[in-house]
Amino acid sequence: MGQSYARRIESLGESTTIAISTLARELKQAGKDVLSFSAGEPDFDTPQVIKDEAIRALKSGFTKYTAVAGIPELLESIKGKLERENGLKYEKNEILVSNGAKHSLFNVIQALVDVGDEVIIPSPYWVTYPELVIYSGGKPVIVQTTQESNFKITASQLKKAITPKTKMLILNTPSNPTGMVYTQEEIAALAEVLKGTKIWVVSDEMYEKLVYGVKFYSVAAISDDMMQRTITINGLSKSVSMTGWRIGYLASKDRKLVQLINNLQSQCTSNINSITQKAAVVAFKGEADNEIEEMRVAFEERMNFTCDAINNIQGLSVNKPQGAFYLFINIQQLPQYGNDSMAFCHKILEDQGVALVPGCAFGMEGFVRLSFACSLEQLKEGVARIVNFTKAL
Repeated sequence: MGQSYARRIESLGESTTIAISTLARELKQAGKDVLSFSAGEPDFDTPQVIKDEAIRALKSGFTKYTAVAGIPELLESIKGKLERENGLKYEKNEILVSNGAKHSLFNVIQALVDVGDEVIIPSPYWVTYPELVIYSGGKPVIVQTTQESNFKITASQLKKAITPKTKMLILNTPSNPTGMVYTQEEIAALAEVLKGTKIWVVSDEMYEKLVYGVKFYSVAAISDDMMQRTITINGLSKSVSMTGWRIGYLASKDRKLVQLINNLQSQCTSNINSITQKAAVVAFKGEADNEIEEMRVAFEERMNFTCDAINNIQGLSVNKPQGAFYLFINIQQLPQYGNDSMAFCHKILEDQGVALVPGCAFGMEGFVRLSFACSLEQLKEGVARIVNFTKAL
């Protein structure tokens, strides 16, 4: 019909992780034997205590609109969690609940980033970060990290990346796709660089409870200066296996910012699902902590097996992740595909029925991401297929 579309929407690409997962699902439906290691979704069910609370809410008729930011009981439970577990003191009017952490990120970037503003994003990054910045009219400033530095931005790299147009730094700890966790000292060094600037920090801490042999530190807890400039983003999708429930939240000491985001959300989605809110209170109060720990232990077992197995395959290498449930595998020593992760992922899916995500989706070529959020049996079969694929090259 010849209609035109808004430039901002045409600049927005589809998530590569979702695209690969969709392709794998379509091949499976067509009868191909596919093992998918592409999705960032725990294979565990939501803990029963949370489901029971949702059933109670449903039966009691708690099915109406709520306040945009969330019901008082939920905000109070998040406030308690942040203080108890992260050493972060917020008031209820400094917290806002959205439809997943991705929604919280969208809201924050829309509220803060204007046309021409620069946002520093360490690479490899979660696929959504640069897309949201571009959609807002901002400019992603990608800072390349290395496997040798455990894929973490250093203070000197941050300092070099800052310009008069820098509006924000996005940090992700534990990281998707690498599983790396910033130490207290590393965060403090970054904080020192930011002192005296007006640069916001967005800290995505979605995988905080899934750590292996290291301690997790909230970015905002490092200093009062970082507390004032940091917007903490988190949720229940990964650590409590509540992906489909759609609950994330943000916390900021800037109450005006939180109110502005409340205004934005009131004009698009309004409150999140009322039943999810009731169920989430149970999770934030720690009533599912035993189940969360069982999941973490299972993920650690899977990680140890898969990491060791991959490092024993000629041409592949991987740094042992400290958190999350991903391996970011170096394929640069493989003939033909070493610097073309997309071609590698398409070929191994076609030949062996193994679905992985190309590193180019995360801003770093020469790597692929494997999710170990699946059974140990599936991982063992997947590794065997990867061995067969690499031997044939």
